[in-house]
Amino acid sequence: MPRRDWTRNELILAFNLYCKTPFGKMHRGNPQVIELAKLINRTPNSVSWKLVNFARLDPDLKRRNIVGASHGSKSDIEVWEEFQDNWEKLSFESEKLLADTKHFPIIQLADLEADFEIREGKEKEQLVRVRVNQNFFRETVLASYGYKCCLTGLDVPELLNASHIVPWAKDKNNRLNPRNGVCLNALHDRAFDRGLVTITEQYCMKVSNKLKAGSGPATTFLLKYDGAKIMEPDKFLPEKRFLKYHNENVYLK
Repeated sequence: MPRRDWTRNELILAFNLYCKTPFGKMHRGNPQVIELAKLINRTPNSVSWKLVNFARLDPDLKRRNIVGASHGSKSDIEVWEEFQDNWEKLSFESEKLLADTKHFPIIQLADLEADFEIREGKEKEQLVRVRVNQNFFRETVLASYGYKCCLTGLDVPELLNASHIVPWAKDKNNRLNPRNGVCLNALHDRAFDRGLVTITEQYCMKVSNKLKAGSGPATTFLLKYDGAKIMEPDKFLPEKRFLKYHNENVYLK
């Protein structure tokens, strides 16, 4: 069978899967790899190899001396570079493409409230886009941490959140950048959002003096992890400039 070049759409779908797949599961036996292979009429081995091709471009993996595949195409690099500085474009474009390929409406990925259908026009379109993008951010961040809280190791997805380091409202350009996120359990997420804890530029948890002055089971639980080093993700390590912002502008010293 003659070799068939990857199209741009196929590469975007593969990159979408790369973002949402833990590094250790980028293999041909992964059900998500098999599903994408069927959708684009390729073999699971071809899709898994493409994921590893993207891995070779990931600086976070290089930092851990994981080199990925030794060969890749110019098109891989072009897609990687196109989306690295425009995560919002990647999020919605790749999710819309995935929905179209599966032949179902993008709204199914939005997880919206029951009264959503009463909305119309631009408001409805904007809500769909925002929710689809938020879901993509959550999946990407949680996958990067192997679906485990980076502090406690808790691995129940329903109790995990993709926590923004720089708040959503404060940096439009990095709302969907997975390097502006950490995977935290619901309690630590709320404390992080309210500035009661932070993560230092050395990737350690730090509890505020305000919280230390309190008492009770929740305070005791949070203090247990004061100074603890977070479990670093296999992809999309939090950028220190985002952590610095949280330390200086959100954290209650």
